[in-house]
Amino acid sequence: MPTDPTKRFSNRVDNYVKYRPGYPPEVIGYLEKECHLQAGSVIADVGAGTGIFTKLLLERNFTVYAVEPNDAMRHEADRQLKHFPSYHSKNGTAEATGLKHGSVDLVVCAQAFHWFNMPATKAEFQRILKPGGHVALIWNNRDIEADAFAIAYELLLKSLSGGDYERVNHQNLTETDFMRFFADGQYTLTKFHNQQVFDFEQLAGRAFSSSYVPAEETDAGKTFKAHLSELFDTYQKHGKVVFKYNTEVYLGEV
Repeated sequence: MPTDPTKRFSNRVDNYVKYRPGYPPEVIGYLEKECHLQAGSVIADVGAGTGIFTKLLLERNFTVYAVEPNDAMRHEADRQLKHFPSYHSKNGTAEATGLKHGSVDLVVCAQAFHWFNMPATKAEFQRILKPGGHVALIWNNRDIEADAFAIAYELLLKSLSGGDYERVNHQNLTETDFMRFFADGQYTLTKFHNQQVFDFEQLAGRAFSSSYVPAEETDAGKTFKAHLSELFDTYQKHGKVVFKYNTEVYLGEV
C-alpha cells in the first residue's frame, strides 16, 4: 500500500464516492452557530477528498476552498461541484494550502486530520485564519462495539489488513494530541449520531473504500472479500447490515 498519504486513495475513488458516509446536517448548523458563520463566510475544507463535506458547506452558501493533494480525488470533487459558483479547488496540502494569509473564517478537516503533520499544519492554519477563526476536526467514528456485527467487522480489519489498519487508524489520536494542537489546549468535542445501511455489495464497496483494506483485485483482497461475505451472511437481517457511527466534531482556535 502507498506510504505517501496523499496517494493512498488514488485507486479507491469510485468506492469512496459511492459508499463513504455523509455527515448529519446538524453538524453544519452547529458550526454555523458556534463559529458565527453567515452566507459568504470563507471556509477552507482541507483534505477535502471527493468533496463529501464540501458539498454540505456549499449548499449553505459558504465560500469554500477545497484543498486536496490527491489528483484523482480532487478531480472527482471538481466534476461534482464545479456548478457551485462559490466552489474553489486548490491543489495543496494541510501543511501548504496555497491560501492567502488571514483569508479564512473557518478551517474544516473531515476524515483527514490524522494524515497531517501536526506542527506544520498548526502553523499553516494559524497563517490562513482570520483573527478569532476556528478549526473543526471531524470524523465519522465507527462504533466498533455497537453490536455483534460491529465487533466481528473490527476483528476482520485487524486480522486481514496486514497491520495497516492499526497503523493509520484515526483513533490513534489522543486527548494530548488535541490539546497540543488547539490554542491553550482548549477545544470542545460534540457528537452526532450517524449510520449507513448496506446490502453485501454496498458493504464490500464501503470496506474497499478504506486505504488499509487490501485492494479488491489482489489475492489478499479476494481473501478479505470471502471472509467479509461469511461475516455478512452470519449477521445480516433481511439482507442488510448497519454501520453505526458517532460523528465527532473537535472545535477550537489554534
